[in-house]
Amino acid sequence: MKEVLKEKGLTGKELAEKVNVTENTISFMSTGRTQPRFDLLIQIAEVLDVDIKDLFNSTKEPEELETLYIFKDGSYIPIGKIKK
Repeated sequence: MKEVLKEKGLTGKELAEKVNVTENTISFMSTGRTQPRFDLLIQIAEVLDVDIKDLFNSTKEPEELETLYIFKDGSYIPIGKIKK
């Protein structure tokens, strides 16, 4: 959410005022200390004019994938990816 606020030129305080919550609530949400209600997420996404998923960053490390090839007609053709 921090990145979206920065892109939109808003502070956490301004967003808090627009969605009628405290500045601490926005701060706790931004740092992952609290999980917002779904209706508040919808309201925040509407105010920021973004999709709800844009409010979250993945905490998972991307899996290392290796390209899988087949040999056909004298050349290698990629057909997908597999975990290393």
